[in-house]
Amino acid sequence: MSRFLPITTAEMEVLGWDRPDFVCVTGDAYVDHPSFGVAVIARVLEAEGFRVAVLAQPVWRNTADFMKFGRPRLGFMVTSGNIDSMVAHYSVGKNRRKTDSYSPGGQTGLRPDRALIPYCRRIREAYGDIPIVIGGLEASLRRFAHYDYWEDAVRPSILVDTGADLLSYGMGEHQTIQIARRLAAGEDIRAMHDIPGTCYLTDPGDLPAGEAVSCASYDRVRADKLAYAKACKAQIEEQDAVRGRPVLQRQGDRLLVQNPPMKPLSRPELDRVAELPYTREIHPSYAGRGVPALQEVEFSIIHNRGCYGECAFCAIAFHQGRTVTSRSRASIVREAELLTRMPGFKGYIHDIGGPTANFRRPSCGEQLVRGVCKDRRCLSPEPCPHLVVDHREYLDILRTVRALPGVKRVFIRSGIRYDYLMLDPDPTFLEELCAHHVSGQLKVAPEHVSNHVLRTMGKPPISVYLKFCDRYFAACRKAGKEQYLVPYLISSHPGSTLKDAIELAVFLKRHHIRPEQVQDFYPTPGTPATCMFYTGLDPHTLREVFVPRDPEEKAMQRALLQTHLPENRALVLKALRKAGRTDLIGRGGDCLIDAPRGKGSSPAPAAGRNKRLARPANRGRNPGRGRRR
Repeated sequence: MSRFLPITTAEMEVLGWDRPDFVCVTGDAYVDHPSFGVAVIARVLEAEGFRVAVLAQPVWRNTADFMKFGRPRLGFMVTSGNIDSMVAHYSVGKNRRKTDSYSPGGQTGLRPDRALIPYCRRIREAYGDIPIVIGGLEASLRRFAHYDYWEDAVRPSILVDTGADLLSYGMGEHQTIQIARRLAAGEDIRAMHDIPGTCYLTDPGDLPAGEAVSCASYDRVRADKLAYAKACKAQIEEQDAVRGRPVLQRQGDRLLVQNPPMKPLSRPELDRVAELPYTREIHPSYAGRGVPALQEVEFSIIHNRGCYGECAFCAIAFHQGRTVTSRSRASIVREAELLTRMPGFKGYIHDIGGPTANFRRPSCGEQLVRGVCKDRRCLSPEPCPHLVVDHREYLDILRTVRALPGVKRVFIRSGIRYDYLMLDPDPTFLEELCAHHVSGQLKVAPEHVSNHVLRTMGKPPISVYLKFCDRYFAACRKAGKEQYLVPYLISSHPGSTLKDAIELAVFLKRHHIRPEQVQDFYPTPGTPATCMFYTGLDPHTLREVFVPRDPEEKAMQRALLQTHLPENRALVLKALRKAGRTDLIGRGGDCLIDAPRGKGSSPAPAAGRNKRLARPANRGRNPGRGRRR
């Protein structure tokens, strides 16, 4: 194992440095693991020969922490952490969270709201015009004018509020290397206007060379929701490294220029980044407290990037892109062998996955030549006829890793795209998944059951999920195992009416599913669904979409996913009466709730019990959990 990068001046002095070349600032605790963005970027810079210090969770109310390493020779790289700082701090109900998984001991309050802004402002106060590059999820998803759910307002590009020189969006290794090399060569960062995967602010007359796409200005999208939806559509359509064009958006008296996306890392490049000398541990200064987020990934392996599933509520397509890239079999096996030698390894690899675990390659050969399609998704509402479905390489990796000495089990805990799996005519992957890689329950994401809501989400029809259930439980029986499905479900997603929520509740009742946790739709920056939430328009079609915004209706939709909880009784009763579905009040059939005491009801005849899921592997209480985003 290698040493940690320095996080204190004492550690820097031990290395004989008078100052670092770069300081990487992060809102997370310093965890030197390839699942943590700042660790990746810092190790990439180190591999290029630069001296890198990590400033983790600095005190942001003054400049002292930002000055403790002295003025870095080349500049600052700044991220708020692995997730948006507002999501880290607040629930969908805008209540302050009680823990922060990316902080020592789960402690809260160690980073500010919208962390990039105070971090960059303190750096400017300390060092004036020193180069500042912002990156990570918070920067990437806020690169254009964007709706901010917590403020309930449209904010300008994060570049405006931070005063940074460049914004690196997406997965930033290539951008970081180019920026660092050019700074080391003496180039002014304010002249670096040609690096793919970056955004910058410039004078309105300073247009990039070649064809560019203009979208409505910050002032206009703040005042006009149709303009906002059209701008979102343009930004989504140009998110492609092959055919993407620069995108322009006026920000007051400045012009935001987004250069086309950086090309994804090739397989050898992705292998190299994954195998940099990470310690794979929390920094020793956190001893005794731990960092909860590491526990989820400590003995897991990331094998891919990107996702062409393109769910409307998910930011991956806008951040990592729709083109899937993956690591080589040899690299994954080397990492698995490394895990077996780590302290605390008990024989279980918790995941070999990524954004979508069973994606190993682009969806079709055309993507690498022509880019991803502008006007359609690969999997929904129907699979593209050009889609290539092949689990053989992934299956070979799983077989190899589970046969390694010291490995008892290999699980898959990140998302399986079941509609993709259903297109594979070879049943071998599903059979081996059920026999070897499910730890009692498999998490899948139907999200809803109403087909028009699913279409809005970018998910397949519910019939696909039901067919998958049949095949899954049959494969479990063949393996001689009683295993469950845990469905992720979202309440109050754009498009979902009270009628749709009741349809979902009836589905859960029929199939004996009792979710323990559910997730209200969370409008986070950069997703098409957040555009729908703010504008009431689908950015893909510009058609109107119903949006449940009323707090009481949202509470009713959420309660309908857990009708079995006594505390939800009043809300469920109110929802059924409001929707005119008193036939679901009573006993038997599809009834969701007993009639109030002393008041009889005459429920409509039961539609008949659906037996497709009523089998040993799914009987009784199904411990469903909602997705946390």
